[in-house]
Amino acid sequence: MIKIKKFTFNPIRENTYILFDDTNDCVIIDPGMYDSEEQNEFYRFIKDNRLNPVLLLNTHCHYDHVFGNKFVFDNWVLKPQFHHGELIVLHSIPGYAPQMGLTYELSPDPEVFLTEQGTVSFGSSTLELIFAPGHSPAHLCFYAREDNFLIGGDVLFQNSIGRTDLPGGNHAQLISSIKNNLFILPDDCTVFPGHGPSTTIGFEKQHNPFLT
Repeated sequence: MIKIKKFTFNPIRENTYILFDDTNDCVIIDPGMYDSEEQNEFYRFIKDNRLNPVLLLNTHCHYDHVFGNKFVFDNWVLKPQFHHGELIVLHSIPGYAPQMGLTYELSPDPEVFLTEQGTVSFGSSTLELIFAPGHSPAHLCFYAREDNFLIGGDVLFQNSIGRTDLPGGNHAQLISSIKNNLFILPDDCTVFPGHGPSTTIGFEKQHNPFLT
């Protein structure tokens, strides 16, 4: 069984996730820690729970989801893994973050890129890749089939969807991704999004004003 720890970090209030199982191997998804206090909180949780980080995954590469990539690399020598189509998004951050008054430590580039389908594994657990572009050019979600939950990034929120007014965004593509790639999951699948509280596939099918 996969356990989930959620942190809410940085000025954008982004959800950072640590997933771990009974082997104590863990995967870090979308590390958004921004300042030393947040970095210490994150590090302490891993140390206190004797976790062994083995994977760093990004659903996509908007700045609020990658602030902590460099910190993770510095401490556990993990380079991020994400879809190749997000590399241009990552490389654009140094050009605009300072204009927003934000400090950004350069993320390392991946050595391994994820594909539109397939799996990633850690410990005794497996996550399925679900390609869901629209909020960003090559957004991925991570589905734990045995535990029936989705790490959804910025695709689907409680009563909302990801914004599509940023470079690489496409509203029609996002709606298609949700309806064709996420709404095929079980209704009781829990969605852990990149911002805000968790929800379920079934709730969003019935109540999300952007999708009903």
